[in-house]
Amino acid sequence: MTVEAPETEIVETNRVACDGGEGALGHPRVWISISAEQGFAECGYCDKRFVLKTDAAE
Repeated sequence: MTVEAPETEIVETNRVACDGGEGALGHPRVWISISAEQGFAECGYCDKRFVLKTDAAE
C-alpha cells in the first residue's frame, strides 16, 4: 500500500523552494533539487511532492 503525497505540484525547473505555503503556519524555506532520473522530489518538512514536467529544459 502506498501513501500519496499531501500535495503535488508540477514544476518546470529542477530547483524549487518550499515554505509550506501557509504564511506564519508554514515552515522555514528550503530549496529542493529534482534529479532528472527520478523526476520528482519531496519536501522534508511538509511532504509536498514536486514533479518535474517531462518536457522541461534543465
